[in-house]
Amino acid sequence: MSELREQLERWRAKGERIAVATVVATRRSSPRPVGSKLLVSEGGEIAGSVSGGCVESDVVLAAQDVLAGSPPLLKSYGITDEMALNIGLPCGGEIDVFVEPLAEAEERDVTLTVIGGDGIGERIEDGELERAARRRGRSHVIRQDERTIFAEVNLPPPRLLVYGAVDTAEALCAAARRLGWTTVVADARGRFATRERIPSADELLVAWPEEALEQVRPDEGTAIVVLTHDVKFDQPLLEGALRTDAFYIGALGSRRNQEQRRERLLAAGVSEEDFARVHGPCGLDVGAESPAETALSILAEILAVRAERAGGSLNQVKNKIPVANP
Repeated sequence: MSELREQLERWRAKGERIAVATVVATRRSSPRPVGSKLLVSEGGEIAGSVSGGCVESDVVLAAQDVLAGSPPLLKSYGITDEMALNIGLPCGGEIDVFVEPLAEAEERDVTLTVIGGDGIGERIEDGELERAARRRGRSHVIRQDERTIFAEVNLPPPRLLVYGAVDTAEALCAAARRLGWTTVVADARGRFATRERIPSADELLVAWPEEALEQVRPDEGTAIVVLTHDVKFDQPLLEGALRTDAFYIGALGSRRNQEQRRERLLAAGVSEEDFARVHGPCGLDVGAESPAETALSILAEILAVRAERAGGSLNQVKNKIPVANP
């Protein structure tokens, strides 16, 4: 919504009511991602887009009906292959668009709106659903028995905390930067945690595990990766990480290392349920050997965990396959 702010404020200054159409789901290719918006003013002006022009005309009519007093509604559109090719997509798809009056409510990091079933158009508050949405980090639809809810997520980019200023840490930061993430590398060894060794990190900390966690304060938008292979670092870092809401905790090493970690952490009072949060050896099985390949493997697993995907081959996926927009 930020890119539409100027237009929005101009309409509000004129006292006009506004309707908003939001892409809440996509199937196959889609011209605009989930969360894209089209605003329609009472005076008939429009701003934004939900489909690159394919279905805007019908969405505007629906928005005008809502402004005239009709209830909010969810509309589904099929985009033909011909339409898709005209806007540069490889094939057609479907989008679901929710149309409602634009509320004056304060923007939240997670907004839950009923888009189907009882109470359509209502904003709801549910701490459990909001927390899960923050961990997932992207807007999505939640289907319940009697209603469908759209969780609109407006969060800053994920943070990546890497403990251990080794070659793989630099590769992780370089790759994560391309995703727009914020990266922090920490190590108690000052000669390792230097800008010359880790130039891609947004922040470098010379700190012991407890100090690093205290400074970073990992939350639902934070992934943690431990690369040190040293018990005096790994143990306290993992114990502390498991007390946070980090959506991903990974540790490099062999399966034997992971079993030894398990024994030490259980002996320290960590439950089996909590230990299950530790991905070790971290990363997907892509045959990685170099630091750059290992970083790619780890980041792929982090993305899969956050998106609640299995991380396997797309040709084995039976549900919707995400397709990147050009």
